[in-house]
Amino acid sequence: MLHSAGYFAAIFIGLTLGIMGGGGSILTVPVLVYLMGVSPVLSTAYSLFVVGSTAVVGAASYLRRGLVSLRTAAVFLLPSLLAVFGVRKVLLPAIPHELFVIGSMLVTKDLLVLIAFAGLMVAAATSMISGPRAATLPANEPPAVVACNYPLVLGIGLVVGALTGFVGAGGGFLIIPALVLGARLPMKQAVGTSLAIIALNSLIGFSGDLVAGTPVAWPFLLGFWAFALAGIALGTYLARFIPGARLKPAFGWFTLAMGTFILVKELMLR
Repeated sequence: MLHSAGYFAAIFIGLTLGIMGGGGSILTVPVLVYLMGVSPVLSTAYSLFVVGSTAVVGAASYLRRGLVSLRTAAVFLLPSLLAVFGVRKVLLPAIPHELFVIGSMLVTKDLLVLIAFAGLMVAAATSMISGPRAATLPANEPPAVVACNYPLVLGIGLVVGALTGFVGAGGGFLIIPALVLGARLPMKQAVGTSLAIIALNSLIGFSGDLVAGTPVAWPFLLGFWAFALAGIALGTYLARFIPGARLKPAFGWFTLAMGTFILVKELMLR
């Protein structure tokens, strides 16, 4: 029963990625951990593959319509790819399984990943609920009217790469505001460019896991990915008719509830 719900959730993850350019990936790890029974650290690796491979499909659709800024994506990815690969290949494998004890609670690497992920979910939810105030350019305004703020784009690229590597989420809730505010991209182009960045970031991060020797159950992973793929195919089609910005507040409240649930379960109900 839980596995069936997990596959349905995979469709929802792809759907939100296709419509909003981010956000859906934040649900992948909780779905894998709580519905599919995968360990938290391994779930971050699986999440990188599912999110990255799924985002490739969405990015390709936006690219065909000229809604991906390749130059901006390249600037963003310079620090981001280095950070995500380094975290997956070097930092995460170096963290011991048992870290320290607080009272009667043993803090393990799995628990640390879940708590960090829940904190990221709360931050993402806050961003989606409040929205990028005054950040969206008019749809008909050329993206080159204001020069790109390269330090901002590079800095957020580094942060997103580190977060993606550690918790296995794409970071779209950070990427899209950075592209709108820093690179001055219109919202639809920011969504397409975000998907391209998420795709490369996630797949490079997953390659770090493969290099580090992480065991992968390919039949399970590819089956889960297939459901997410169906979701993003539908999402990229619906994005032509449904503005992603209209869905973000509702999805933000849902994400906030999920993040709070993880914090309560892992810190108070263990």
